[in-house]
Amino acid sequence: MTLSDADVQKQIKHMMAFIEQEANEKAEEIDSKAEEEFNIEKGRLVQTQRVKIMEFYEKKEKQIDQHKKIQMSNLMNQARLKVLKARDDMIVGFYQLLEPKVTVRCRQQDLEMVQAAIAKDIIIYKDTVKSNIVVKIDKDRFLSPDICGGVEVYNDNGKIKVSNTLESRLDLMGQQMMPEIRVSLFGPNPNRKFLD
Repeated sequence: MTLSDADVQKQIKHMMAFIEQEANEKAEEIDSKAEEEFNIEKGRLVQTQRVKIMEFYEKKEKQIDQHKKIQMSNLMNQARLKVLKARDDMIVGFYQLLEPKVTVRCRQQDLEMVQAAIAKDIIIYKDTVKSNIVVKIDKDRFLSPDICGGVEVYNDNGKIKVSNTLESRLDLMGQQMMPEIRVSLFGPNPNRKFLD
């Protein structure tokens, strides 16, 4: 039985259609597999980068927390030093006056710190001098807010004043160092007997 040319052409077209369908199915399978592998790889890369980003920001957050703790510690130390300085200024004034009643003047912004320091200073003063002291804060007349800090301590009637502000201490140091400054600027004076 021999096939006619039309039958041969029909079988060839049928075989070509089958081969084309097989090729299309194989191509779809390859595309599908490639898409799946791409999605898996993309998910892995995204997850890896997400973990890296999260680690980076966790590290940054820890650095910020540590920086905040350091700043808080520094602020606390500065506050402690201010309180100690205020206490030192007042207790020196108490010792210089040795009066049973004193009045303290401070800057308005230092009022709370001075109030806290006074309670502790009274105890120290009583232990050292073995005498009671009454301390009043002058809330009617504060020191100028332009000064850098410190206190002024007055006796009961206000006639004796001990000024322990930074400015008054600098003035005192300037007067005490005047002879040294004079020698540094002008050299030693052969006519001076005393170097005061």
